[in-house]
Amino acid sequence: MKSVFILADKAWAGSTLLYKWQKTLGNYIAVAGQDNSVKIFDRHGHKWTELNLPGRCVGMDWDKDGDILAVIAAKSSFIYLWDASVNKTSQIDSGMRDQMSFILWSKLGPLLAVGTVKGNLLIYNQQTSRKIPVLGKHTKKITCGCWSVQNLLALGSEDNTLSVSNHEGDTIRQTTLRGEPAEMHFSVVKTDERSGQGESTVSVSVDKKILMLFNINDPDNRIELTFQRHYGNIVSYRWYGDGYILIGFSHGYFVVISTHIREIGHELYQAHNHNHSLNSVAISPALNKAASCGDNSIKIHELSELKDINSVVRLDDETKGLDQLNWTDDGQLLAVSTQKGTLHVFLTKLPILGGSFGTRLAYLTSLLEVTVSNQVEGERPVTIEVEVEPTFIAMGTYHVAVGMNNRAWFYALVDQEPGFNKLKDIEYLGTIASMCLNSDYAAALFEGKVQLHMIEGKDQEEKKQMKLFPDDDRKGRILCHALTADFLYYGTDSGNVVCVLVEDWETVNSYSHSVGVRKVFPDLNGTRLVFIDDKNGGFLLSPANATDSCYELPNFSPTITGVLWDNWHADRGAFVAYDDDKVYTYALHKTTIYGPRVVLVGSTALLFSQKPLLLHNGELTCQTASGKTSEVALSTHSFLKNSTSTSTDTPPELGTQLTQALMLKRFHEAWGLCKSAGSDTDWAEVGKACLVHMEVELAIQVYRMSGNVGMVLSLQGIQGIEDMNLRAGHLAMFLGDYNLAQDLYLSSGCPIAALEMRRDLLHWDSALMLAKRLAKDQIPFISKEYAVHLEFTGDYVNALAHYEKGMTHNNKFQEHDEVCKAGVARMSIRMGDIRRGAAQAIQHPSRVLKKECGAILESMKQFSEAAQLYEKGQYYDKAASVYIRCKNWVKVGELLPHVFSPKIHLQYAKAKEADGKYKEAAQAYESAKDWDNVIRVLLDHLYNTEEAVRIVRETQSIEGAKMVARFFLGLSDYGSAIHFLVLSQCNDEAFQLAQQHGQMEVYADIIGPEATQEDYQSIALYFEGEKKHLQAGKFFQKCGQYSRALKHFLKCPNTDDNLAVEMAIETVGQAKDSSLTNQLIDYLMGESDGMPKDAKYLFRLYMALQQYREAARTAIIIAREEQCAGNYRNAHDVLFSMYTELQAQMIKIPAEMATNLMILHSYLLVKIHVKRGDHLKGARMLIRVSNNISKFPAHVVPILTSAVIECHRAGLKNSAFSFAAMLMRPEYRNEIDPKYRKKIEAMVRRPDTSELEEETTPCPFCGFQLAQNELLCISCKNNLPYCIATGRHMLKEDWSACPHCEFPALYSQFLLLLETETVCPMCSETLSVKQVKKISDCSKYLQTDELDQ
Repeated sequence: MKSVFILADKAWAGSTLLYKWQKTLGNYIAVAGQDNSVKIFDRHGHKWTELNLPGRCVGMDWDKDGDILAVIAAKSSFIYLWDASVNKTSQIDSGMRDQMSFILWSKLGPLLAVGTVKGNLLIYNQQTSRKIPVLGKHTKKITCGCWSVQNLLALGSEDNTLSVSNHEGDTIRQTTLRGEPAEMHFSVVKTDERSGQGESTVSVSVDKKILMLFNINDPDNRIELTFQRHYGNIVSYRWYGDGYILIGFSHGYFVVISTHIREIGHELYQAHNHNHSLNSVAISPALNKAASCGDNSIKIHELSELKDINSVVRLDDETKGLDQLNWTDDGQLLAVSTQKGTLHVFLTKLPILGGSFGTRLAYLTSLLEVTVSNQVEGERPVTIEVEVEPTFIAMGTYHVAVGMNNRAWFYALVDQEPGFNKLKDIEYLGTIASMCLNSDYAAALFEGKVQLHMIEGKDQEEKKQMKLFPDDDRKGRILCHALTADFLYYGTDSGNVVCVLVEDWETVNSYSHSVGVRKVFPDLNGTRLVFIDDKNGGFLLSPANATDSCYELPNFSPTITGVLWDNWHADRGAFVAYDDDKVYTYALHKTTIYGPRVVLVGSTALLFSQKPLLLHNGELTCQTASGKTSEVALSTHSFLKNSTSTSTDTPPELGTQLTQALMLKRFHEAWGLCKSAGSDTDWAEVGKACLVHMEVELAIQVYRMSGNVGMVLSLQGIQGIEDMNLRAGHLAMFLGDYNLAQDLYLSSGCPIAALEMRRDLLHWDSALMLAKRLAKDQIPFISKEYAVHLEFTGDYVNALAHYEKGMTHNNKFQEHDEVCKAGVARMSIRMGDIRRGAAQAIQHPSRVLKKECGAILESMKQFSEAAQLYEKGQYYDKAASVYIRCKNWVKVGELLPHVFSPKIHLQYAKAKEADGKYKEAAQAYESAKDWDNVIRVLLDHLYNTEEAVRIVRETQSIEGAKMVARFFLGLSDYGSAIHFLVLSQCNDEAFQLAQQHGQMEVYADIIGPEATQEDYQSIALYFEGEKKHLQAGKFFQKCGQYSRALKHFLKCPNTDDNLAVEMAIETVGQAKDSSLTNQLIDYLMGESDGMPKDAKYLFRLYMALQQYREAARTAIIIAREEQCAGNYRNAHDVLFSMYTELQAQMIKIPAEMATNLMILHSYLLVKIHVKRGDHLKGARMLIRVSNNISKFPAHVVPILTSAVIECHRAGLKNSAFSFAAMLMRPEYRNEIDPKYRKKIEAMVRRPDTSELEEETTPCPFCGFQLAQNELLCISCKNNLPYCIATGRHMLKEDWSACPHCEFPALYSQFLLLLETETVCPMCSETLSVKQVKKISDCSKYLQTDELDQ
C-alpha cells in the first residue's frame, strides 16, 4: 500500500476528525475538525473548498450519487448543502428548535433524515423540498440510525429504544434495549430458504457488549449475541458477503461470525490483530478485502481467505494511536484518521493502465505517476509525474502519452535527469478511446475515426502533418487501430482491416472480413497481424503476403481480450492471446509440408487481476493492481528453464517439454533436451518435426544422432532440390502421408515422382490412373505388377485381364512378356480353361511354370494333366506321385530311375509285391531304404539268405535281425540264430536259446562288450554249473565278483599257457583286496599244493598291485634265473621294463638292478659293434663283460674266447693274453672250440704285452679326465651315466637321448649307429636319425640321488 497524501491542519491538532468520502465516485473527501469549518479535498489531497459554519460540525453525509454533501453544525438549526458538480453551498432551515445530533441520506431517493438531541426527527425531500417533522420519535438524543433499501429508517437513541419508521416518518416497530445502542445496520440474515423479504433484519450494538439482531417481521424473536470477556467492547462491525459479520473489539481482536440460522453465533475466524487496542474496521466489497486499524498499524485481509494478510502498514509517527478507517466505494483509496488529528490516505487499488512498445513498458504506479521501464535491455526505470489521473497510457519508441477524455499529454524520454521532458498537450475532437505511438507519429482513435499526426513537429507543420482516417464516412466506423514502425492498421465495423504506410499516408492493403473487426494486433515489423472480430473469433492475417489468406486461430476462447507478440529477436512466430485468467500460446508455422498454419501450443493460468504487457522469450511481464509488474513464465516454454539448469527431468516432463519446443519451432532447445536425456523415440519426434518444417539439414543431423542411417541417406538425396513442392512431396512421403505427397508432387515441376511413389508403395490402382495421365508407356509394366498382386489376393479374373494388358509384344521386353504369358497360363487354368492354360505352360520355356501349373491342376484333381506337366518340367518325383494317385503303374515304372523320393519307391514296391513281382518289389524297397521289407521279401519269397544276412549286417536293422534269427531257428542253426537275436537286442531269448542248445560260448562271444552286469552274471552261473572254471571265473570277474572269480581260476588244471594264473593275477589287481592277494601269493609260492609257480607270475602280481619295490626284487631274481639259463635278451628286457616302471613311479632304482642292466646291455652291444666291424668298441665291451664273467655261467668259455679274439683284432694284446691265460684253466680248457684252441695256447706260450692306450674324456659331473669306458669317477665318486650306443660314459657337450626310453647316448655315436641299425639298442623301439635331437642342457640327467618317493 502506498501513501497518497497526509492531511494535517493546525486547527485540527489534538482532536479526532470527522470525515466522509464522496459516495460512488470517491473524488472528494470532506473533513471536519474541532474548528467551525468543513474542508473539502480532492483525491490527490488538494484542498477544493471550505464551508464555514457557525459552530463545530456535528454530522455530515453524502447523498447516494455523491452529488451533495449535507452538514449539520452545533449552535445552528440550518442544514448546509454543498453541491459538488457546481461547487456551490446552500442552506435549509430545519425548523427544529433543539440541537441537531444525527444526519443520514437515504440509500434510494433524495431523502435526508435529521435527528435531534431531544429525540425529534425531520425527513427532508431534497427534490420537492418537502419537510416532514416527527416530534417525540424518541425521548432522548438520537445517536445512530440507518436506511434500508426498502426506504425504512431505523433509529437508536439514548433512551435505550430502537424504532423503525417508514419514509413518511410513521413508526412501524419499536422495541426497548438492554443498553445504549450504537452502530446500526439493515441486512439480510442467512436462512435455509431464500426469503424474498429483502432487508428485514436490523443489527445493533447494545451497550458495546451485545450484538442484537432484530427481525422487523418477527419482533418477538430477537437474537442477542454476546462475546468472550477478554475480547473487550465491540468497537465497530460490518456486514459482508452472504450474511457474515466482521466485528472489531477494543482489545485488538478481529472476529468473523455467520448469521446463518444453523451457525448463528459461531466464530468462523478470530485473530488478535492488534496488541493493545483496535479502533475501527472497514470492508471494501470492490476489493473483497477487510481492514482493521489499531495501535499504530493497519492490517488488510483477503475476505476470500481471511488468514491471508494482504499488507500491514505501520504509522510510526502516530504515537497516540489511530481512529477511524474508511474506503472509497471503488476501493482505490483508504483513509485513516488519527487520535492527534491527522488524516492519512493510502492507495489500495490502482486502475491497471499500461502500454508497451518493443521491450519498453509504461504503466501506472500511482494515481499521478507513470513508470517507464525496459527490463529486457536493463535500462533504469524513469518515473513521470503526470497532471491528471489518466484513463489511457500509450508507449512509443521514444515517447509516452497519457490522457483522459479528449486530451493527451506527451512526454519525450531523454538520457539526462529526470529522464523525460514534457513536450505538450493536445486536445482532440472527441473523447479518446485509444492511442498508439511509434518513433515519430501518434494515432488517436475517437468517435470512429483515427487522427494520425507527428509527435514532435512545429505547429504549422503539424497542421500539415495530420490526417483523419477514414477519409470517407461511408467506409464505416473505425473500432480499433495499431501502429508499427512503418504501418498504421485499423479495423472497421464493416469488417475491413486496412494497412496504411505512415511515410506517404497511402493505403497499402485492405482485407475484407465477414463481420466487424474489434481489435488488431500487428507484430513488431507489421508483417503479420492478429485480429479479433465481433463474433469473438481470432484470425491471423499476413497483409504482405497476398497468397496466404487469413487463418482462423484454433481453439480461440471467446473471452480473449488481447494479444501480445513475442519480442524475442529469434522467435518472431510466437504470440499469446489472453483473457482475465489464462494466457494461450500460439505458434505460426510458416513453411511446413502442410502449408502455413497456426497451432495452439498450450495455456498458462494467470493470477487474479494481472494484465499482460510484454512477452519476451516465453516470459510474460504483467501489471498488477498494486502498480507493480510481475514476471510469469509461460508453461508452454518450460523447456527453457530446463536448458539453463542441468536437472534430469522425468520422462513424461521431458516428453511434454520436447513437444512444446517442437511446436514453437525451437529446434535448438529440442536438440539440447534430447542430448541431455532423450530416448530414441524423442530423437524420432525431433526428426519428424524437422521434416514437417522442411528443415532438411537439421533433420539429417538429428537422424544421424539417433542412428537412422536409411533416413539420413534419403534426406541427403533430396538436399539439393530447390523446387519446394517437390521437396515437400519427398518429405511428406518420408512421413508416410502419401496422399499429401502425391498432391505436392503433382503440383511440382516433376509430377512423375507421384507415379514412382505409388509404384514403390504397390498402390497399383493409383499408379495405373497416374500412368494414364503421366506415362502411358509404363502401363504394361504396372499392369503386370498389379496382376501379380491380384493373383496373390485371389482375384483371378482381374489378374488374367491385367496379365493380358501387360503384354508389350516387344522383343526388348521378352522377359517381361514371358512373365505375363506365365500369368495368363496360370490364370487360365484357375479360371477352368485347362486346355489353353496347359498348352501355354507346355510351350513356355520355364520349368517352374510347369511345376506351378501342375500344382494348380493337382489341387483341382486333374491328375493326368498335372502329371504330364510335371513330367515335362522334369519334376519326376512329383510326376510319379501323381501317376501313383491315378494308378498308372506303367508310367511310374518308367519314371522310377529318375525318382529320388523313398515314399514313391515304397508305394511302387507295395504295388509290385501285391502283383507278385518280388524281385522288382525287393529292388524298389531297397531304393526306398525300407530294409525290413527288403529282408522280409528276400527271406519269405526269394529265399536269398546270404543277401538278407548281408543287409542285416550292413544296416544293423533290429527287425531284420529278428527275422533272420527266426529263419535260422527254422533251420536249427542255433549259433547263427543266437547271433542275430543278439543283433536284434533280444538278449534274453538268445540266452535261453544258448542254454537249451549248449551254445553258451557262442553267446558269450557274441554278446561281448555290449552286455550288462546281469548278462555276465547269468553266463558265469551257467559255466559254474557246467564246471567250466576258466569261463566261469572270466565272467565273474567281468561282473565284479572277484572272490568267486579267483576261486574258479585257482581250480583250473595247470596247462602250459597258464591262462588261469594270468587271469587270477588280473582279478586280484582289480579287486585290491588283501585277503585275495594273500590267497594268490600262497598259491604262487606253492603253499597250498606244494608246487611253487614260475616267479614271473609273482612279478606280474606285484605289478598288478602296484607294489613296485617287491616287483623290482622279483624282477632281479627273474633276470638272474634267465641269465643263468643263458636267456640274456629276456633278462635284459625284464630289467629294462622294471627300470622304466620304477622311474615312472619315481622310485629309486636299486644299484644291483642298474649294474646288472648295464652289464647285460654291454653284452648285447658286442654283437652290434662286431656286426658293424667296429672291433675296438666290441673288444672294450667284451672286456667289461669278461670282468663280470661270473654273471654268465652258461657261456663262460664262448664269451672269453670271443674276448680273446676281439681284443687281439683290436690290438689290445695284453688284455687278449690275460683272458687267454684264464681259458687255459683246467675247468675251461677242454671246452674251447677246437678251431681256436691252438691259437690261444700259442698266445699264452709267447705272450705279447703291448696294449693300445685307452682314450680319456672328462667326467660329466666334475670334469676330471678318465678313461672312456670307466663308469665310476675316482675324483667325485659318482656313478656315471653310460651311452646306450657305445657303453662309454656320457659327455656333457655330446648329449642326446632315445625319444622312447629317455636313456642317454652320445649324440655323434648314436647317429653313427643309426646309419646301420633301425631300433634303439636299449628299448628296441623303431628309431631314425631324424628323431634324435642334441640336448644342450643335460642337467636333469645328472641328478645324482633321485629321491625315493
